Formats: sequence, C-alpha cells, structure tokens
Amino acid sequence: MPQVEDGLKKQEETTSLDTIGISDFLDPSYAGITGFPVMIAKTAAKVRKAPLSTMATLSFADETLPLGDAKVERKMRKILSSFSYSRLQTNRLHRKAAEWFPVVEPILASYGIPEDFKYVPLVESGLRGGVSPKGAAGFWQFMPATARSYGLTVNSKVDERKNLRKSTIAAAKYLRELYDIFESWTLVAAAYNVGDGHMRAQIDRQNQDNYFKMKLNRETGGYVYKLISMKEIMEDPVRYGYKAPRALLAYNAANETNAYN
Repeated sequence: MPQVEDGLKKQEETTSLDTIGISDFLDPSYAGITGFPVMIAKTAAKVRKAPLSTMATLSFADETLPLGDAKVERKMRKILSSFSYSRLQTNRLHRKAAEWFPVVEPILASYGIPEDFKYVPLVESGLRGGVSPKGAAGFWQFMPATARSYGLTVNSKVDERKNLRKSTIAAAKYLRELYDIFESWTLVAAAYNVGDGHMRAQIDRQNQDNYFKMKLNRETGGYVYKLISMKEIMEDPVRYGYKAPRALLAYNAANETNAYN
C-alpha cells in the first residue's frame, strides 16, 4: 500500500543521528564528497549535546505542550513566571504540599488518576481558602450539589469538602468519570474547572479536542498551564526562587528514588 511505503520512507529519512555511529559516516564511499564526513560528525555531535528546552520538558499527565507553537509557549512562560517566588512572595504552597501530598497521592493512584492531579488542590485552594462566590469550597473546591453526588456530606453542621481524605476520594471518582468521557487528561482538567457539559459543547462547537488549541474562557484556558506551573515550582523549587521546606524536599527525593527502583 502506498501510504505504508511512504511512511516507512519518512521513518528511514528521519532516523536520529544518535543511533548512527560517527564511523558510519567515514565510509570510503563518501570520500569523493569534500568535507562530508567532518560535516556529519560535527552535526551528530551537536545533536547529542543539545539540551532539551524548558518547553520541551513540560507536561501534564504525560501530555506535552505542542512544541513550536509560539502562542502556547508565550502563554506558558507568562503563567510560569507568575508562579515564581518573586511574584508570589510566599512558601505557603510548599508547606501545604508537604502536608497534603502523602494523603492525596495514594488515593489518586488507587483510582488510576495520574499523579499530576495532586496539584489541583494547590491551584484551587492553596493560596486562598474559604468559599468561592459561587459556593465552591474545600480542598478540591466542590460545589455543594457535586460534592453530595459523590458521597460527601454537606450541610449546616458538617462539610466534608474540607476533609482532605474524603474530598480526594470524591474528586478521584469524578476525575475517573470525566476521563471516560473525554479520554484526555488535559481535557479532564479543563472540564473539572468549567464543567463537563460546557466542555463537551466547546469541543463540538470548535470541532477541536486538543486543549492547547481550543479557545476557552480565560480561567479554563489557563487552567492546565497553572497546573503545569505548580508542578514545576514543586519539583524544582530552587530554580524558581523558593526555599522549600525540608519535608517537601525529602518527600521529592524519596519519590525520585522510588521511581528508579
């Protein structure tokens, strides 16, 4: 089939220079081409040494930014900058992370939710607590009706939205259901912010299901960028000017060790 053949040709043409030894380019058959071996050798060396740009390393739940999109990269840099210590002037987020993550992470894992969603409570309620103007409250900023539908008690005497373990279980159930609808974790995060009905309507209206390419309201359009930024300042606090609590640094170090074991 022509399409398969074309695809194989493209794959051969784009083989990484890292997979080819320099000696392969010194074949006598190339001797007649002036400077060819030296030119290729220098190019291969540059490819091996070239570090990944910051944008190339950023992701949310293993979904990466569309590289080469100037608008996306500009927006990511702007929001990431707003999360630096020089802008926030507080270590409160890192103190809360050290306290919350040991509770949140195992619950998310038990429901098959990517670990990156542990940053949602920090974005939702890390810097501001209480009840939003619309009535959302707690670590995961649930609306009362949504909280009740996922098993939380919310009344004048008890508000389990403010119970970290119980509210995280409710959030994990909700996130799992959203993934069954959208099959993309970035869209799940956006739907968590704006509502699944609104998100589905936008996908249908725009005929687009790539979060980074959709035109959304300001809050939802920046939501995943905020989560990625929160992830960055938690995983590499010093780079962004923070003096993270020893508990968080130790927790990050332990997670890295476990990841390699």
